[in-house]
Amino acid sequence: MAEASIRDEYRDLGRRRSGPWVRRAILLIVLAVPVLALAGLAGQETKRTTVQGPAATLTMSSPSTVRGGLLFQTKINVVAHRDLAAPKVVLDRGFLDGLTINTTEPGASQELSRNGRIVFDYASLKAGEQLTVWIQYQVNPTTVGSRTQHLELDDGNTPVATIARKLTVLP
Repeated sequence: MAEASIRDEYRDLGRRRSGPWVRRAILLIVLAVPVLALAGLAGQETKRTTVQGPAATLTMSSPSTVRGGLLFQTKINVVAHRDLAAPKVVLDRGFLDGLTINTTEPGASQELSRNGRIVFDYASLKAGEQLTVWIQYQVNPTTVGSRTQHLELDDGNTPVATIARKLTVLP
């Protein structure tokens, strides 16, 4: 009788009834991650933020959620309402920590540092003129979490417009 129960256990896999369902559940969880990413639910959707002031309108288009290791672009648009003698685009640490800037177009006439912030200096803008800056990034693969990004438009050393928003980096 013991021989028959051993034979049934190995032949019919009596103890392993839940095994296939556990494997299927794990496979579905692993499969869900790329499906959610393809559906756009795991970052990279571009969000647009606009601030309008008496001197200029400042717009930033950039994802608010990104994934580690991926490339993305931030587009900064400035429309002058009055003459801006020395427009400067100022990026705080939220634009730099855990992110690598691959390129910035158009290149600034000067790149300066101001208290840990990067300052891009551009030629003067007359009222009605527009400046568009594209910054291409790569998210460092080990970066995870969220940070606040402060974007500032200055005329010389005088702030004209400021955008503050949150960037979340998913693993």
